[in-house]
Amino acid sequence: MLRSCRPVWGDRCRVPHRVLIVDDNALLRSLLRTCIEKDSDWKVCGDAENGKEAVTKVEELNPDVVILDLQMPVMNGLEAARRIHAMFPQTAMLMFTIHDSPQLLDEARAAGIRDVISKTDQLTERLLPALKQART
Repeated sequence: MLRSCRPVWGDRCRVPHRVLIVDDNALLRSLLRTCIEKDSDWKVCGDAENGKEAVTKVEELNPDVVILDLQMPVMNGLEAARRIHAMFPQTAMLMFTIHDSPQLLDEARAAGIRDVISKTDQLTERLLPALKQART
């Protein structure tokens, strides 16, 4: 899939990293989109409201990073992460959840998730650095 790019200096170009947001709360998806797109290095390419839809959207949109909620209807974030990681191991994933425990972090990493961000954290201070870290 070719992506258009905008020139930065001479013949070099910069393409924003593409993010898929997956959460069953539409308001939270909108808030995440607003927060992410304040930084021109990032573009939200789509969103989904459950894990099953997330797997389909990853196939369609080929995002660089997927942000997954843990508890969602149809398929939870851990199961979606396992499926995405098996099919697209190069796709970075973050979990954004209200739940916070060492056990969850272990399960998330085993599923291919690079980091778990608590919904109670300072979103603006934690999200963009986590996205950047996930891409390295």
